[in-house]
Amino acid sequence: MLSQTDKTQDRMHLEFAVFCIENIAIRLGVGADTAYDLLAVKSDILQAYIVPNFEALHTQGREYIVDDILDVMKEKGIWP
Repeated sequence: MLSQTDKTQDRMHLEFAVFCIENIAIRLGVGADTAYDLLAVKSDILQAYIVPNFEALHTQGREYIVDDILDVMKEKGIWP
């Protein structure tokens, strides 16, 4: 069973993941479902980069976060 701290951390990670997906979608001019597909289905960016780097990323501004994720997407060949 998860402790209250673990539940809170899981919720924060989930909210941050949704924030990232929504803002990537806005920047790319695509739907959130397409952004999710790019970050979690066609790549492992969501689980291998965004979630593990939550502590560092969530302290940054929206523009920085989106630019950083787009750089990772470019490096992986997910987005031009």
